[in-house]
Amino acid sequence: MASPPPNADPILPAQSLLRSLLINCRITLYLLDNIDPSAWRVSPPGANGRNIAAVFAHIHSVRLMWLKANGHTPLPAAVDKETVTIAKARKALEESAAALEILVRNSVEGDARIKNFKPDVYSFVGYLVAHEAHHRGQASLLARFAGYPISKQTNFGMWEWGTR
Repeated sequence: MASPPPNADPILPAQSLLRSLLINCRITLYLLDNIDPSAWRVSPPGANGRNIAAVFAHIHSVRLMWLKANGHTPLPAAVDKETVTIAKARKALEESAAALEILVRNSVEGDARIKNFKPDVYSFVGYLVAHEAHHRGQASLLARFAGYPISKQTNFGMWEWGTR
């Protein structure tokens, strides 16, 4: 493995973990910003399951579940999957991302644990990334099924971790 350039500050694992968490949260917002509003409430194929609005509300709700389980206060406001708008979903996701940053920062500066999650904060961030990536894929597919596919630029843009 190459050494860092001279005079470069080393990247600490905790910094890298926080950066990964925040990039993941920004990628979720990036997709939200690039969903055609006409697809927001279209029923999924077969009329079973979540529509795109409910997918983004669910991402926020899961974040809130972990924040609440870890005693984070104040909790960001919940959103109603039936009435949430794109703007309200964006605001809620920004707030829950900021709260997760505090939770993860406190954990890495402490004992590296997340209450009710095993084994540690590093795995917790991996879980959050996997969970949100799954639902970003779900939202992208729902948009396509609704006749409003996300652009190729957006699709590739979700993989640009170095610029998000």
